[in-house]
Amino acid sequence: MDRTKTVEPITAQSALNKLKRKIPYGWDLNIYRGCEHACQYCYAMYSHKHLGDKNFFQDICVKENIVELLEKELSADSWQREVINIGGVTDSYQPAEQDLKLMPQILKLLIKYKTPAIISTKSNLVLRDYDLIDELSRITYVNIAATITTMDGAIREKVEPGSATSIQRFEVLKTFRKTNASTGLHVMPIIPRITDNESNFTQMFEAAKTSNVHYVLPGTLYLRGSTRKHFFAFIEREFPHLTAELSTIYKTGGADKAYKTKLYEMVNRLRTKYNLSSSYMAPMKEKLPK
Repeated sequence: MDRTKTVEPITAQSALNKLKRKIPYGWDLNIYRGCEHACQYCYAMYSHKHLGDKNFFQDICVKENIVELLEKELSADSWQREVINIGGVTDSYQPAEQDLKLMPQILKLLIKYKTPAIISTKSNLVLRDYDLIDELSRITYVNIAATITTMDGAIREKVEPGSATSIQRFEVLKTFRKTNASTGLHVMPIIPRITDNESNFTQMFEAAKTSNVHYVLPGTLYLRGSTRKHFFAFIEREFPHLTAELSTIYKTGGADKAYKTKLYEMVNRLRTKYNLSSSYMAPMKEKLPK
C-alpha cells in the first residue's frame, strides 16, 4: 500500500459526541478524521464529504485541541462518567498516532476522571499503551476489541491494506486478557463470498478461544452512500466474478434475509462449538454500577 499521506490539524468544537441512543454507550470520541487502514468497506467514508476532494484514506485530519476539550468536558459537574466509545468512526491507533501520541493523553484523562471506555482497533499499536489501559482497567470498565475479518493474509492485504495482521490483532487480545479489561473479537463486517466461509470462521474462533476473549460479536456488511460506490468499484477491480452475486445480495443497504439466515446458522453453530460467549454486555454489567 502507498503510505503517502497528509496529516492536517483541525480545531474541534467538542471532544465528545453525544449519540442519539445508547448502543450500549452514549458517547463517541474520535481523534482523527480519515483512516490510513484503508478498509475497502469503511462505513465512515461519508465523514470526509464536507472536506471537498480530500481522500479518506490519505488525507488525515487530527483534532489538535481534543485533549484540552476532553478535560473540560470530563471535569464538568454534569459529567456522569458514562461509557465513551473511542474510535467508532476512525481508528484511534492508525499509523498517524504513532507519531502524534494523543491516546496516552486521552487515557490519562480517563484515569483521572474514572471514566469507562470502549476501544476498538485494527492495530497492534494499542500495546504501546498497555500500562495506561491496565491502570484504567483497575479503576473502571474498559473494553479492548479487535476487529478481525479474515485469517487469509492475501485477502486482508486487499481488503484492509493498512491494518495489522490478524495474528497481531489476536496477540493484542491475548495480551490485554492479562489486565482487568474485557476483550472482544468483533467479526465485522462479514463480506459475502470473501470472508464468510466456514474455514475462515473456524480459524478465527479457534484463535479467539486460545486468546480467551470474553465475547465474540459478528456483524454483516452494510453498503450505503459513498461506501457502496467505493466497495463495488473495489469488487469490480479485485473480485470481478463476484460483482453480479454481491449486487443481488445487496439490493438495499443490508444483505438479504435469506443470506443472513444461512450465515448466522453457521456462525452460531461454530460459536457454540468453541464455547464463545455472544454477550457483549455481560462484562460491562459486571463492572459498572447498576
